[in-house]
Amino acid sequence: MNLHPVDIQTQAPVIFQCFQKRTPLLTAGDDRVCNTMTIGWGQLGTLWNLPVCTVYVRPERYTYQFMEAQDYFTVSFLPEDRRDALRLCGSKSGRDLDKIGACGLTVCRGAGNAPFFGEAELVLVCKKLFAQDLTPESVRDARVDRSYSPAMGGWHRMYTGEVVEVYAR
Repeated sequence: MNLHPVDIQTQAPVIFQCFQKRTPLLTAGDDRVCNTMTIGWGQLGTLWNLPVCTVYVRPERYTYQFMEAQDYFTVSFLPEDRRDALRLCGSKSGRDLDKIGACGLTVCRGAGNAPFFGEAELVLVCKKLFAQDLTPESVRDARVDRSYSPAMGGWHRMYTGEVVEVYAR
C-alpha cells in the first residue's frame, strides 16, 4: 500500500471547510426576540448516528441566554459582500443594539421557529441535543490554554445540535 501524507484541506468536503474559511453567524431566539453573533469555532460531523453541528458560546455573551432558552439554533454563512454585517455582529452586543436591524438582515424561520437570515448562502438549522461546559481541568494540551484569559471571559459552553434542515443558495 502506498499511503502518503496529504493536506487535510484536499480531503475535507467543502461543507467541513466552512468554519475554517468563513465566519458564520450563530442565531437563537423565538418569534418575539432573537440575537446573533459571529463565531469562529464550530464542527460538523456525525455523532449518535446523526448529522451534527457543534458550536461554542461563552456565558458572558448575550446570545448565551438565547441558546439556553431555545431548543433550536442556526448557523448562517453570509456571502463575502456582507463582511460589514459580520464585523458589526462580532463587535457589538445585542444588549446595546439591534444588530439584525442595523445590518439590514432579513429574519426567516426554520424548524422549531429557529431564526436565520435570508441573505445567507448556506444555513444549518439545528435541534439541540447536548450542552456541556468546557473546563480547564479537562485540557490535555497547553496550547488550549492560550485561547483563554480573564480578559477574554469565561470558558465556553459546547452545544451540539442535530442538523435538521439545510438551506443553500
